[in-house]
Amino acid sequence: MTDFSTIYKLSIIAFIGFIQGCSCTCPVMECWFVQEKPGRGGGLTGATTQEKSLLHIRTDKQSEAAGSQSHASGIDPSRVYVVTDPSANLCHVSLNPPGGSIQKPQCEINPFLPGPSSLKWVASLTESALSPVYLQADWFSASFQGLDQQLGVSTISRAPTGTKEHDVILSITSRTMSAKSRLGEPVTLDCNFWVDPSTPVSTLGFAVEWRYQTRGDGRLVLAYDGKLDRLADTHETGAFLDFEALHERGNASLVLEEAKVRHSGTYICTIYLPYLLAQVAMELEIVEPPSLSIHPSPLPLAVPGQTLNLQCEASGFAPLPLEMSWEFKGADGKSRSLGSGRMSGHRQAWDGTYSQSSRLELDTSKLDLGRGGEVTCVAVHAGGTRRASVTLNVIGFSSPSIEDSMAMVGVALVLYGLIKFVSWSFTGSGSNKADGEDKKTK
Repeated sequence: MTDFSTIYKLSIIAFIGFIQGCSCTCPVMECWFVQEKPGRGGGLTGATTQEKSLLHIRTDKQSEAAGSQSHASGIDPSRVYVVTDPSANLCHVSLNPPGGSIQKPQCEINPFLPGPSSLKWVASLTESALSPVYLQADWFSASFQGLDQQLGVSTISRAPTGTKEHDVILSITSRTMSAKSRLGEPVTLDCNFWVDPSTPVSTLGFAVEWRYQTRGDGRLVLAYDGKLDRLADTHETGAFLDFEALHERGNASLVLEEAKVRHSGTYICTIYLPYLLAQVAMELEIVEPPSLSIHPSPLPLAVPGQTLNLQCEASGFAPLPLEMSWEFKGADGKSRSLGSGRMSGHRQAWDGTYSQSSRLELDTSKLDLGRGGEVTCVAVHAGGTRRASVTLNVIGFSSPSIEDSMAMVGVALVLYGLIKFVSWSFTGSGSNKADGEDKKTK
C-alpha cells in the first residue's frame, strides 16, 4: 500500500521547485467565466454563456492580492475573484506578462460539480460511497495557458458557498504544451500535480490517467491507481511512468520509449482525487525530414539537344506536406531554378511515414546549361530542408570557355611553330642537295 503521507512531501517539493519559475508578483488575470444556462422548466441545459471575469492571484491568505482594490472596466463586480494558490503555479512568469503587453495568457473558469468516478482505476478512491461535508461548497475548474505555450495549468478550487474567495485544492502543470520529436527518439510529456496538504482529500489517494486523441479517435494509453499501487491492464506498449517520481514529487509525466508516427496527436493527463479531477491537454507532433535520392546517378554524358529524365525520390518523412523543386548551378557558380518538375502523389509506408517523387525533363536544347554543372533536388519540410545533387557534363558544346580558347590558341601556336620548323628543315636540306649536284656538273 502507498504511504499517503508522501503527498505532503510532494506538495512541499513541488512548491519549492516551481517557485524558481515564479514571477516576483502574482498576476491579475482576465478570464472567461463559462457556464451552461439552465433549460426552461429545469430540463436539459440551454446555451453556453461566457462573461468576463477578473482573478486576483495570491499565494497565501495573509498577503493581499496584487491589485485587489482595482476592477477592470466592463467586468461585473460579481465576477471578480480572489484566488489563493499556495503552489504558486499561477504566479509563473508566462502567466504574468509586463504591463502593456499585446499578448495575454489564456484563461477559462467553469463551475465544477464534484462526484465519484466509475473507472476501475479511480473507484477505490470513493469506495466508502460517503461524500464528505468538505464538498459542500462552491467548486470551480480553471484552465490557463501561458505566453508562447510555455506552460499549461489546470486547477480545481473551492470557495465557501456564496463567497468570491477561491482556494486552489488541486493543480496540474505541463511544460510540454506543444512538443515535437524525431522518429525513434524517447519522448517525455510533462505532467506534474500538486495537492493542498491541508485538505481532507489529500490523504485519501490519487489516480493518474493518460489518454490519446486525434481526428475523433481516442485510446487509453496508461492508467494507474495510486491508492492500490496498481497499473491498469490495458496500457500501451512502450509507455510508462516513473513511479518513484510520481509518489515522491507528484511527477506524472508520460514517457514514450520510442516515438512513432502514430504517436502524433493530443495527449490528456488527468489526475483524480476523491470526487475531484483536473486535466491538462498537450500536443505531440512527430516530425521526420525526408531522405533524398536522385535517379539516375551518376548522370550519363549529355550532348547539346539531348533530353535527360531525372527523378528525385523523397522518402521516410512525416507529416505532410512536402515541397520539392530543382536547381542548376553552372560552372560559373551561378544558380537558377528549374521549377518543381512533375510531382507524384504521396504514398504511405507501413510505419506511417510518407514518400513522394518529382520528375524533371532536362532539355539541353532549350536550357543554356553551358558545359554542365550541378543539378540539385531541394525538399522543404517541417523537419528541415534537404538537398541531393548530381553532376551534369555536356560534351560537344559549341561555345568554348575562355580557358578552352586560351588552350586552343596555345596548341595552335605550338603546331604553327612545329610546322615552321619542319618546313625550314625540309627547305634547308633541299637547298644543300641542290648545291652538291651543281658542283658535280661543273
